[in-house]
Amino acid sequence: MLQWLLIYFCIGAAGTWLARHYAIRQSLIDQPGERRSHDVATPRGGGIAIVIAVLVAACALALHRPADAPLLAAFGVGLVLVAGVGWLDDHRPLSPWWRLLVHAVAATLFALAVADVYQSPWLGLAAFVAAMTLTNVWNFMDGINGLAASQAAMAAAGLAAIAGGTWGLLGLAVAAACAGFLPFNFPRARIFLGDVGSGAIGFCLSALAVVAGARLGERSWVVLLPLSVFLVDASLTLSRRLLRGERWWTPHTQHAYQVWARRVGHVRVTLACTGGTAAALVATFWLASQAGAAFITGITLAWYTCCAFLWVGLQKAGTSRAPTSN
Repeated sequence: MLQWLLIYFCIGAAGTWLARHYAIRQSLIDQPGERRSHDVATPRGGGIAIVIAVLVAACALALHRPADAPLLAAFGVGLVLVAGVGWLDDHRPLSPWWRLLVHAVAATLFALAVADVYQSPWLGLAAFVAAMTLTNVWNFMDGINGLAASQAAMAAAGLAAIAGGTWGLLGLAVAAACAGFLPFNFPRARIFLGDVGSGAIGFCLSALAVVAGARLGERSWVVLLPLSVFLVDASLTLSRRLLRGERWWTPHTQHAYQVWARRVGHVRVTLACTGGTAAALVATFWLASQAGAAFITGITLAWYTCCAFLWVGLQKAGTSRAPTSN
């Protein structure tokens, strides 16, 4: 297994290096601006390397474990759709509604496969909601150096441990590929994930969360803990923008992590979020192995409530100071 993880890490690293040179040649550059959290022109699209690594892993697992091939195939097709529309958007901006439509198609394909494999339309519905939510949450939250990839690596590893089997191996492949990308994005960003990477990572995590949740049954709420940093910030920020009547689909710097980064810099925020997710992972492993459904539900609600209060505190402490250097 270790040699395969090394392969996925190398695909992530080498692919990111190649993607950076491609982006520079094609002028795929994110320029600084008032709706961005960086102040240095930076290439985008490095997430294509993670996508390739995960697709290689999915194909290899499908060949070696044919019983899991149907669900892996649906996942692979959905991943190609999400990554494909993101890749196009990185080259020439598309309407957000076209992107959302493709995401819905990808989510529907995976949800139908889940419902068929597990013989549960309710689990299929959960798969659709999870895919639509996390695909877009990871896209919304990809705004400072190292944050999206590091959170994805940790969440994927945690969900892999719960899912086990074929999907556990796929989750480790996601984590290894993200680790290969990170040296190019943290602490200094030489390339960004781009829409091709951020949306695809979210789709991967949604699949892992669904499979892990299916294994846990009524204790499945625990899979939300490793995703809490992004889910809380994205949902509360989006809700506030909707209440204000703002164009919620446009780029902005109103997330709590962005407000915090303007005060203390990208590195400290990313490391702090890493610490928070590490604590969530410890709680996840303990709860999944020791606790009952009612206790897990209560702890999950309490954790999200604490995260919501932290979000409020960070927003109130925010200043109008210009973004720090990336």
